[in-house]
Amino acid sequence: MNTSVDQADFFRTLEEKSDNGKLRGDYSQCDERYVVRQDWDAYTPEQHALWRRLYQRQAKLVPGRACQVFLDSLAKMDAANEIPRFDRTTEALYKATGWELVAVPGLVPDQTFFEHLANRRFPVTVWLREPHEFDYIVEPDVFHDFFGHVPLLFNPVFADYMEQYGKGGLKASRLDGLSNLSRLYWYTVEFGLIQTAEGLRAYGAGILSSGGEVEYCLTDPRPRRVAFNAERVMRTLYKIDSYQETYFVIRDFQQLFEETAPDFAPVYERLKQQEVLAANTLLPGETDLPPNPA
Repeated sequence: MNTSVDQADFFRTLEEKSDNGKLRGDYSQCDERYVVRQDWDAYTPEQHALWRRLYQRQAKLVPGRACQVFLDSLAKMDAANEIPRFDRTTEALYKATGWELVAVPGLVPDQTFFEHLANRRFPVTVWLREPHEFDYIVEPDVFHDFFGHVPLLFNPVFADYMEQYGKGGLKASRLDGLSNLSRLYWYTVEFGLIQTAEGLRAYGAGILSSGGEVEYCLTDPRPRRVAFNAERVMRTLYKIDSYQETYFVIRDFQQLFEETAPDFAPVYERLKQQEVLAANTLLPGETDLPPNPA
């Protein structure tokens, strides 16, 4: 089912697609912040082997497609051979940008997620997909969260953006702006592109942990590629069961931080008066940026 949705619909769809209408992950052992212990010794040899397969596939795909800061950080993380230990990565990450990783059983409530980010804690799911889910999963697993998200947290500007996003989320919940803010996360943290001297590169975790979209987003002529504008992004619906129809392109991470730093309260009020845009919209005056040469 290919539909454009906002955040509430997104989570309902996840539940409908999960076994028995329940989200995956064991929530029985989590604390009040939905944090659990990463029981690293409980991972099986088969799970470590699956991790290696996933890692090796993506490691071959991301050079020339991922932004350089992602590649540089990934090379330092020593995560190729087995499911990583979160505490070891946290040591290096905290020294670099003051962030830490916290283990969670799966998806967590909005408020909890925003509180973690606002306090420079990134939630990483502990479970790993099954072999038959090698190419696609509905809910984020440890490979998506760790491989896709963690490397950019070593970049100080992007790390600051994530903290401000968390603080913005806490405000948005009081201002009826969560659906708008979820679109911002989707089109930046999950599916963002960045313009470089070498051409378009991906920085979004949903792209960088995908076996197919990492190439599609850069070279396929079908999707739109539009210069990033925060308010425009927050009007735009997104796809959850197919590759994106539009990608938003930032100049650099400083632009991302600066455009999302102001108070969004007046933005939410303006957006209430404007129509929501379909995922494939190109507005008058916008340029559909060309893809990289295939």
